[in-house]
Amino acid sequence: MEDGARTADSRPADDKAGAQSTTTRRTLLVGGLGAAAVVAMGASTMWLADRPSDGATGPPGGDAESGVSVSQPVTEYQVADRGAPVALSGGTLTDDELDLADLHGDVAVVNVWGSWCGPCRVEAPVLAKVSTDYREREVSFVGVNVKDNRAAAVAFEEQHGIAYPSIEDTDGRAVLALSQYVPASAVPVTLVLDRQGRVAARVLGAVREATLTALLDSTLAEAP
Repeated sequence: MEDGARTADSRPADDKAGAQSTTTRRTLLVGGLGAAAVVAMGASTMWLADRPSDGATGPPGGDAESGVSVSQPVTEYQVADRGAPVALSGGTLTDDELDLADLHGDVAVVNVWGSWCGPCRVEAPVLAKVSTDYREREVSFVGVNVKDNRAAAVAFEEQHGIAYPSIEDTDGRAVLALSQYVPASAVPVTLVLDRQGRVAARVLGAVREATLTALLDSTLAEAP
């Protein structure tokens, strides 16, 4: 158990002060996009930055904060260490069929969202704008709408100008297909897929424009 989660701490006062000082000074250096501050929320620590990276080289594990989180942990995966292409298909909110395999050759953004989710409302204008800005750059956007009803989800998309399709995940199958990268309780989550359909990056929480465009530019620059 971490020190911040202890209900009683018998360490000497000097040790406590030293630990607190170390936590206060802890920072995450971000290549080209500045530093991230560490803030404590209850017993958890959350990275706040434009483009932090935890340096992971394989599929993530564990859990994350719930949909009310405003943190933005970013995981980037090296090309040589990426897993298999994501296998995801299903019916959309407009009753079409969508299969991510049909998007291979493009870089793809997969956003897991719900109209009931506060951070989803924050990031929706970003997703709408970036999807338009990158439309001619071989980038496809797909939503995965979870724990929602169709009327509310469609109204959300119309309100925020989201024109790309969303798979309607009423039975949880889509989230299950993404479970290697999407914690069950985490909404929103944004995945950037390379041209082979493999996860190149993951963002937990509301994605910022600077983060998403940086990840897309990096993935687009990779060799086909």
